[in-house]
Amino acid sequence: MNASAPAPAQRAFLFDMDGTIVDNMAFHTRSWLAFFERQGRTLDADAFFRDTAGRHGREIIAKYLGEDADHVTLLAEKEVVYRDMYGPHLATVAGFDALTASARDNQVALVVGSAAPTENIDFTLDGLDLRRRFDAIVGASDVERGKPHPDVFLKGARLAGALPEHCIVFEDAPLGVEAARRAGMRAVVLTTTLPAAAFAGFDNVICIAPDFSQLDVEALFASQPAAFAAGTPTT
Repeated sequence: MNASAPAPAQRAFLFDMDGTIVDNMAFHTRSWLAFFERQGRTLDADAFFRDTAGRHGREIIAKYLGEDADHVTLLAEKEVVYRDMYGPHLATVAGFDALTASARDNQVALVVGSAAPTENIDFTLDGLDLRRRFDAIVGASDVERGKPHPDVFLKGARLAGALPEHCIVFEDAPLGVEAARRAGMRAVVLTTTLPAAAFAGFDNVICIAPDFSQLDVEALFASQPAAFAAGTPTT
């Protein structure tokens, strides 16, 4: 009697939220800039995004207002500004619904791995009725370190029961792609926020696309960047 074949390894898609599931990073940047203007700080939008995308809100507060700033109160004020700006525009990126439905049909676990605070995750996922679609949700309050540290993606993979090499991360920011690289995960870049050239230096990127509409689940898992396949990623 032949031994039964081993069960296939669990695979997972891990989605950054802001700028990936929803195309909202311009609103985040605008709301941060408006918030800091109220604090007496005028910041350059491009430099601000480049320096902070993917970081915890408390890290951003500390960077611009000092380590002793009351980040809990200040972040709550900033989130009010953001929701007022973005609320009327809340929508998923094109093709997201179809790709996640296909992933479900192919037994791929779905995970949110975001640097956003709990309130922001609730605002987006509950506002779009997406929470039930995911097997795990990991946010800023669930890990000690934000991106580019790999913690958020490693925890998401662990909750999904998937090894890093069987995970694909969807990101829109270099800090997030670097976090995926450090986690030993391949990455798909969406150019909702930055052009493709901003990701030229990453050896874990398997695809760069404007949205989800042309992505195929099995084709993505079959894709291997040459450098990624040749050696063990830095962890």
